[in-house]
Amino acid sequence: MEPGYRLRLYILTTLMLVGFGVLLTRLHEFQIERRNEFLAQVPGNRTVTVREPGIRGEIMDRNGIVLARNLRKYEISFNLDEINTAYKIQHENNPTIERVVNQDGMARKSEPEKDIVAIVKDGEESTIGRLKKLGLAKNFKAGALRTHYITHGGLIPYSYRTDLTFDEFSKFAEHNLDLTGVNLGMRPERQYPYGALASHVIGYLKQWEKGDVPESATRVYDHYIGEEKGIAGVEASMDKILRGPEGRKTIVKDEKGRTIRMVDYAKPGTGANVKLTIDARTQYLLENTLRYAGRSAGVIMDVNNGEVLAMASIPDYNPNDFIPSITTKRLEAYNSNKQLAPFTNRAISAFTPGSTMKIPTAVAGAVAGMANRVFSCDGYVTYGNKKVGCWIWNQQKGSHGSQNLSQSIQHSCNPYFNKLANAIGWKAMVEGCQMVGIGKRTGIELPKEDAGILPGSKAWRAANPNSTMTPALNAFLSIGQGDSLATPLQLCAVTAAIANGGKYFKPRIVKQAIAEDGEIVVSDTAKMEVDLIQAGVKPKDLELIRKGMWMSANEAGGTTGKVKIPKVSIAAKSGTAQTMDNGKKSNNSWIITFAPYESPKYAICILVQNAGSGGGVCGPLANLLYRGLFAQEAGVKLALQLQTEVPGNTDRIEKTIEIPTDVIAAVEAGDTSSSPDAIIADAGALDSVIESNDGETGAEVGDDITGTTPTIDTRDNPKPTLTPEIDDEGTVIPKAVPVPEP
Repeated sequence: MEPGYRLRLYILTTLMLVGFGVLLTRLHEFQIERRNEFLAQVPGNRTVTVREPGIRGEIMDRNGIVLARNLRKYEISFNLDEINTAYKIQHENNPTIERVVNQDGMARKSEPEKDIVAIVKDGEESTIGRLKKLGLAKNFKAGALRTHYITHGGLIPYSYRTDLTFDEFSKFAEHNLDLTGVNLGMRPERQYPYGALASHVIGYLKQWEKGDVPESATRVYDHYIGEEKGIAGVEASMDKILRGPEGRKTIVKDEKGRTIRMVDYAKPGTGANVKLTIDARTQYLLENTLRYAGRSAGVIMDVNNGEVLAMASIPDYNPNDFIPSITTKRLEAYNSNKQLAPFTNRAISAFTPGSTMKIPTAVAGAVAGMANRVFSCDGYVTYGNKKVGCWIWNQQKGSHGSQNLSQSIQHSCNPYFNKLANAIGWKAMVEGCQMVGIGKRTGIELPKEDAGILPGSKAWRAANPNSTMTPALNAFLSIGQGDSLATPLQLCAVTAAIANGGKYFKPRIVKQAIAEDGEIVVSDTAKMEVDLIQAGVKPKDLELIRKGMWMSANEAGGTTGKVKIPKVSIAAKSGTAQTMDNGKKSNNSWIITFAPYESPKYAICILVQNAGSGGGVCGPLANLLYRGLFAQEAGVKLALQLQTEVPGNTDRIEKTIEIPTDVIAAVEAGDTSSSPDAIIADAGALDSVIESNDGETGAEVGDDITGTTPTIDTRDNPKPTLTPEIDDEGTVIPKAVPVPEP
């Protein structure tokens, strides 16, 4: 074959292959990629499949009081693709817009692109123009609508209004068929009927996002409507079972995108109802009690099964502020003071525990068989050139002399526990503390629970590879200083185990969850994780610990006398931890307590930041709680009302908290509803009260040994849905201008 002929053949073959390639590419584009676009332009009816979100289950307290429910809301949404298609049928050209984009670090104008905002709102016959005639138009953020169309097209409807009244809903329903691409729907909206009550336990929701749409759904549905998701509290931890099964409907539309009829409908289901262990009235009592302090946390547990009856953290927030979205201004107000951190649940956050750590130390000593040891308190113990003093030495250069275990708990004697810890060794200390949950998460059904820090543990050694457990560090561990960190929940669980005779129950906040069909999703079952008696602690040795806590509250020389109430025998242990607060030396004040002593039912832990002695500050708060709890047991119905959020403060409570007598009388009568303003007014007068011996000073470890300073990190707080701010382009209803009176 001649070379010239062969070349012409090659060229012809190449041209044919390129031609076929271009043809196949265009066929793929028209028949597959743009199939829906062209089908929508074919005159005639078409079916549209819509995914509907499931209905979220309710959250209630242990007695069935509903704490999170759903309200019926009426919504107007736009299918922007249908609106655009209908516009193109009636108009030759689309309105365009040139946007300023950043290219190579420089601001440049983009190529003209279709302006969906102008299509939706410009002119009397536009979508919003016709809604305006009906009195149903509302200002919106044009930039958000434009971004939504570019990002989602017609797959996800654009939510225009979610605040329709029933009258507006009825008016719209009369004209719904005349508005192409405009849909009227009913959907549930979350509501928390008691406001800020138990906000850190319940949590809140955020709206669904494009990233929540699975890839498979885009092949099944023409329009996809997702459901909100829990991002804090039980709303987050139980999100999977709270969500209901999705619904599906198939509707017939004409060539103009107007709905003709619905041909198939599978109703969305309801998620499981979640019953919490908390008692709403006890929760209300705890929250209003903690408001006497600017930053505080508290936990009340049933000692016999690990159920959390109340859990609160101050400051708090109103979860309704996030439904359906939160304004930027409101969110900034919440976040204005990083020290206050209202979204942080302090009840499951780790703090320096101070002398409350002496109870786990006593457990470790009992496990090691040394609960009957007697040690001498000479006022301090020296480790190298460091002196760890007892509070009585720091106050008056005194000492406790010879002490047994019960006496050392009663007097909160540092040298006793320093010597006990080093007598059993740091490994036995770690083993004993871990038995009662120190240094590890309890596993309660709440997100972002801190594990705390247990010096000497495997986790501590991994985080501090160049450190070793010296006698000094072991001594600091024994009194809850140095690197030691624990949460109020952990210490409350320890207290419950001591109260009930040695059974450590896993704390739980979810009592039961039942699905719509009656299936039990979460069963009401207590879980005992450790039995100290079976682990080797003698019952009489455990009783020494219990007796010491009773002596602390009831005998002279104890540090928790302010916890006592008439007719009920109470046991307690206080703590005053040396720490830093916003770069300044400060203290965390603690109390752990249980009652009644003979037949325990309640365990309580209270933490107050930036305060004086645990006995003086937290003791009166525990006292008030007990008065309410035992009044309720006597048949008094405690108050339960809409709870407002409290902003908290960073003020220091130097000496003590004195609860006004009229408040005590009111609580015993069931009225636990002192207003936040009244509580703040009462708390403002506290520093003038001078108290005598309340025990620890919080200066036991000296000036230059501060250990780990706990900080509240708010950087990983869940990001809520922000309310779009109306822009000038989206302002379709002029603002009312006040007319001055003549």
